[in-house]
Amino acid sequence: MTVIAFPPRHAHDAGSHWPSGELNAIVEALVPQLTSGDAAAWDVGMTELGDPQFYLLGPPPNDECIMCISRLGRVYVLEDGAGQVLFEHNSLLVLAEQAKRVLQKRKSQIIAKAAVLWCALREAFEEKLEPIVGESEELLTHFVPQLAAFA
Repeated sequence: MTVIAFPPRHAHDAGSHWPSGELNAIVEALVPQLTSGDAAAWDVGMTELGDPQFYLLGPPPNDECIMCISRLGRVYVLEDGAGQVLFEHNSLLVLAEQAKRVLQKRKSQIIAKAAVLWCALREAFEEKLEPIVGESEELLTHFVPQLAAFA
């Protein structure tokens, strides 16, 4: 899902629903992704019912939502960028660890897809190149003896 950047709210409204301890725990758990460039920024918001949400955003210009953490009463919910629920728990620390695993898994999936794509392209190239090379070898076997007669 794409997050639209609205004008900034007042400082007291921005994180009023996330206690500072919870917000710090979430941000600390996601610091590796923010410093490595996998994520560009984070923001807070709220659900339609006023429950707090934390958004991990991708790089500009799209600023896509990579992950969302919501607190619904006493339960924390982890969703991917498409809104699919990945994990629910009543402990924020357990949820933060799960969020790290999800992000690492996402990165490894991208690497795996790139490797499969590379192998498929290589195989397709070899399939197309092999008949051409085979025909040229056959031509050489027919013409080389005749060329040797001229020498």
